[in-house]
Amino acid sequence: MTIRYSKDHEYIRVDGDVGVVGISDHAQSQLGDVVFVELPDVGRKLTAGGEAAVVESVKAASEVYAPVGGEVVAVNEALTDAPGTVNEDALGAGWFMKIKIADKAELDKLMDQAAYDAYLKTLG
Repeated sequence: MTIRYSKDHEYIRVDGDVGVVGISDHAQSQLGDVVFVELPDVGRKLTAGGEAAVVESVKAASEVYAPVGGEVVAVNEALTDAPGTVNEDALGAGWFMKIKIADKAELDKLMDQAAYDAYLKTLG
């Protein structure tokens, strides 16, 4: 299983042709307490870098962008009733959607854990 990160702080956890997408632990800590998550419809086609979902916290609302293009095959309905799960377990139970990846080559444009950690250090 591979995890890749975008510069917008989304992650994709790849297992075969499907990627589980959410926001990084860094992103959830910057947002503060998450109070609402707007998920895409299953079947929606996403493009890499395109808006996929919205996450709202007590501080701000932020778009969640698709790290790769593909079709939404599942969404995490549990976040509707328990959006705080994003804060508690961003990389686990706080996932947003599953995407059937259209072009796995797009994963090569994303950062691995080491590169993402280095990128975070540049943000001060």
